[in-house]
Amino acid sequence: MLDTDTKRRIDTARDILVGKVPDPKSQVEQITIALIYKFMDDLDAESEELGGERNFFAGDFARFGWAKLMRSGLGGHEMLNLYADAITRMPENPGIPPLFRDIFKNAFLPYRDPETLRAFLKIIDEFEYDHSERLGDAFEYLLSVLGSQGDAGQFRTPRHIIDFIVTVIDPKKDESVLDPACGTAGFLISSYKHILKANTNEQGQITLTPDEKGKLSDNFMGYDISPDMVRLSLVNMYLHGFLEPHISEYDTLTSEENWNDLVDVILANPPFMSPKGGIRPHNRFSVQSRRSEVLFVDYMAEHLTPAGRAGIIVPEGIIFQSQNAHKQLRKMLVEDFLVAVVSLPAGVFNPYSGVKTSILILDKVLAKKTDHIAFFKVENDGFDLGAQRREIDKNDLPQVAEELCDYLAHLRAGETADDPQLTLHVAEPHAQYTTDKPIAPGLVVEKSKVAEGGEYNLSGERYRIEDMRALDYPQVKLSEICEINPEVKRPSDLYAGSYFDYIDISCVENESGRFLGANRIETDNAPSRARRSVKKNDILLSTVRPNLRAFAILTEIPERAIASTGFAVLRSKKDRVISEFLIHMLRHDKSVDQMVRMMGKGSYPSINQTDVKSITIPLPPLEVQQEIVSEIEGYQRVIDGARVVVENYRPHIAIDPEWPMVTIGELTKPEYGFTEKAEDQGDARFIRITDISEDGTLRSEEPKFITLTSEAQKSILEKGDILVARTGATYGKTMIFQEDYVAVFASYLIRLRFPLEHVLPGYYWAFSQSDAYWDQAKALVTGGGQPQFNGNAIKQIRFPLPSLETQQAIVAEIEAEQTLVDANRELIARFEKKIQDAVGRVWSEDKTS
Repeated sequence: MLDTDTKRRIDTARDILVGKVPDPKSQVEQITIALIYKFMDDLDAESEELGGERNFFAGDFARFGWAKLMRSGLGGHEMLNLYADAITRMPENPGIPPLFRDIFKNAFLPYRDPETLRAFLKIIDEFEYDHSERLGDAFEYLLSVLGSQGDAGQFRTPRHIIDFIVTVIDPKKDESVLDPACGTAGFLISSYKHILKANTNEQGQITLTPDEKGKLSDNFMGYDISPDMVRLSLVNMYLHGFLEPHISEYDTLTSEENWNDLVDVILANPPFMSPKGGIRPHNRFSVQSRRSEVLFVDYMAEHLTPAGRAGIIVPEGIIFQSQNAHKQLRKMLVEDFLVAVVSLPAGVFNPYSGVKTSILILDKVLAKKTDHIAFFKVENDGFDLGAQRREIDKNDLPQVAEELCDYLAHLRAGETADDPQLTLHVAEPHAQYTTDKPIAPGLVVEKSKVAEGGEYNLSGERYRIEDMRALDYPQVKLSEICEINPEVKRPSDLYAGSYFDYIDISCVENESGRFLGANRIETDNAPSRARRSVKKNDILLSTVRPNLRAFAILTEIPERAIASTGFAVLRSKKDRVISEFLIHMLRHDKSVDQMVRMMGKGSYPSINQTDVKSITIPLPPLEVQQEIVSEIEGYQRVIDGARVVVENYRPHIAIDPEWPMVTIGELTKPEYGFTEKAEDQGDARFIRITDISEDGTLRSEEPKFITLTSEAQKSILEKGDILVARTGATYGKTMIFQEDYVAVFASYLIRLRFPLEHVLPGYYWAFSQSDAYWDQAKALVTGGGQPQFNGNAIKQIRFPLPSLETQQAIVAEIEAEQTLVDANRELIARFEKKIQDAVGRVWSEDKTS
């Protein structure tokens, strides 16, 4: 236990340094170096008292002894120069062991103020060296200031979380223990204390033999990429009784020297952040990735002995992200390593980061014994989740540790996951078992269930969702989770005599809800509906029919954005709902149905703004919301990639200048279509101008039909017929009819039927999608507000005409390309369905009835 005097000295030393050394890590380094300097002199003094000689400050280094540094009468600048020279030259001292040389490696004094140094060393002089637990705790307290994120995404792991993991993994006295991203060696120190406690008798005496103690010291290893962290780890281990700690400056992910070394126990909180451009690992990893968190977990799993175990803190990306590397890693873990997952609350690393984390429990022996994985959820860890992390009376860790250790013990005894002695909830079809003590938030899930769909999702909430009805999620009103129209102001009140950026319904794409950009307007010309001030991350909800699905999250908006009163502005309460999740809920049919029922009458029916407050959605916990959002984002990335292919593909013909040029009029006569009222049923499909899509294909949705009269039969299409739109904004669009059913074309279309011995329809269609075609069409079209691209104009279109053999090769290549484009269309449809399913899982059939 840290005593108050020692804590006061450390705090005072930091207070003295803070004016000259503001960085906490540099403060810790300076205190560490000064303490080791002082302790080396203490050891020399102890040696002299016992009749020995000085070792650390002997020979040329005798002049640097602590007593000479602190002697009265030594001037401030003399002290400063002596101390600065000493710590710089200490690695050359032949009288100190390699451990201390490593500690002083690259040490220097970062300031030149004698008064600061004198006051600082006076406080250090109050410390006395020993190997007691008290001094180790003092150094642990000093290291606690290192909470800020490092360059590689490191965070100091809270001591109670470290102790929890060590308790569950339970390292033994004869086992090797490794932390491959050791930071300040917190996991190693905790493991050492755990083993000592396990080998202490009732009289408080440690029962380890001298030989066992020696082996124990050799069994602990740590790697870190940062020389500063290595230095601090060495000191921490030394102050806890390790005279020769095995801490190495080593890049676990890119170096291969230690690749063949296996260990019994691995405990780690590896860096969560990858550098720009990603890691460039060697090629011996099973999972190919450039993400540091993926590679670290892969490394730890692969470096366990056949009976090895590991406890690893991981970010949520490892748990459910849909990238191939993440899924491949989870598949490997589920099949061969993983026995349990413990979800931690999102504020464990506050105030340094709000990152959500979980703990993976790996055990190579138990993983082969069971077909299940246990999931636990820690909602409270004994501290509030705010920036100060104040202690509270709610703490799930002890019970989860007890339940998890009990579960693992049953597995070691050969009992199955549905043994009635277990105190966990076993996912259906098994029953829930209870005892006379509270059930920990544990859930046992079959590996086959986790593997479904190839996602290997490791979020326990996912299986709780499937094990419970969606009805279990509470229905909440928007007013409970959002501020609605939080700032209603006129532009003139905000930006008098200037301008603002106006967002009306035209600024949001109705189908996708994507924000298209605002309209800049002078304040004096502000529309009367410009009343709702909008901030970053606000949500726009259209309240006017027919644009009920026009929602957008405004992440990149102008600073002076003001929305029309046709929108409700929603500002999410971050502790209740994730904005991206809310958008998906609002775009679901059940939300839209609520809005439709709220609408008034008239030409432009709308929702009363006060009614917006009463729209309800199901609200899972934030953890589940984030999982759903991440799942959808993964699907959306696939859709976006496929859409780029579909929207940007244009068939291309590499024209040889030697090919002859011909006009359409030389080869065929344009024919006009048939005029008739279309019906929902009939003898033949009636193909209209609106049935030709932008990419020159026939739309399948909403077909219309006509009765096949004798007049209509004159306009029946044959396979290979080319149809061209001849009027309106869509003039010039061209498609090939290739269907097996009877169809007639409408009068606003023109048919071209080329002689097949000269022109392949597929070749001409490919040309009709090119810039060479459209340049001519734009020049030949007539009319103003209603463009006309009539038969006389079409006959003048010129196109290159190679041999039939060449046309066939071009068509074959384009058809192959079209197959790939069609596959991307199918991919879009499939993944849009996945998004719908992901959102639909949160709702149930009778939610809003």
